[in-house]
Amino acid sequence: MNNTNHPNPTEMSAWSLRVDGKVALVTGAAGGLGAAFTRCLLEAGATVVVSGRRREALDTLKAAMPDGGKRVHVITMDVSYEASVNAAFDAMADNVGLPDIVVSNAGIATSHKALDTRTDDWDRVLDTNLKGCWLVANEAARRLSAASRGGSIIMISSILGHRVAGNVAPYAAAKAGVEQLTRVLALEWARYGIRVNALAPGYIETDLNRDFFQTEPGRQMIRRIPQRRLGQAEELCGPLLLLASGLSGYMTGSTVVVDGGHLQSSL
Repeated sequence: MNNTNHPNPTEMSAWSLRVDGKVALVTGAAGGLGAAFTRCLLEAGATVVVSGRRREALDTLKAAMPDGGKRVHVITMDVSYEASVNAAFDAMADNVGLPDIVVSNAGIATSHKALDTRTDDWDRVLDTNLKGCWLVANEAARRLSAASRGGSIIMISSILGHRVAGNVAPYAAAKAGVEQLTRVLALEWARYGIRVNALAPGYIETDLNRDFFQTEPGRQMIRRIPQRRLGQAEELCGPLLLLASGLSGYMTGSTVVVDGGHLQSSL
């Protein structure tokens, strides 16, 4: 087996958080944290395939990357549909080959009390945030194992997979599912040299939430974070590259939490 993610322990001093020559797939790349993940993987040496449902937004992301995105490839994909996922992997195989690194970042959320949450909203969040992780990871692993190649699959989870907040029942349930999915896939796929880990951010400042966190309810939430501030997307890059690179070759089934200490705060 050619497991490209398995370092020689006697050579660890020469390893770094570089991923030169690797192909990385980032789902949900057009919004949220996707642009930051794309940029840090590029700067660490990877060729990056950005995917999502909105082609125009992906093309804009590509153009904004260093060197005009020469090492960025755009593929449309709706992670909630198996046919779309399979077609995207076919297109990737034709253009850049199999991904060595998969960042399963696609996700959506709603904000309703549980009693007010409609079934179609529940289905939409679970289909994207949990089923989508399963479909992408499973297709990647199927192709990698058939080619006798290892890889690193990184599920983007959340601290809401570990504890709860109000008005996010579908999102919290989906992220808790992602945590358990990470563990079971890590167990089953270790024999193929495929590592599956999760990255669980806390409250990270993005264009979508910036205005809310400037309101009084938002500031109250920030005061409950032990570091008394929001995280920045760039602060996820180190943990992401750890999980993507050979330095984490003996890590699988793990969750790396990046939350300013939020999970340690008292109730």
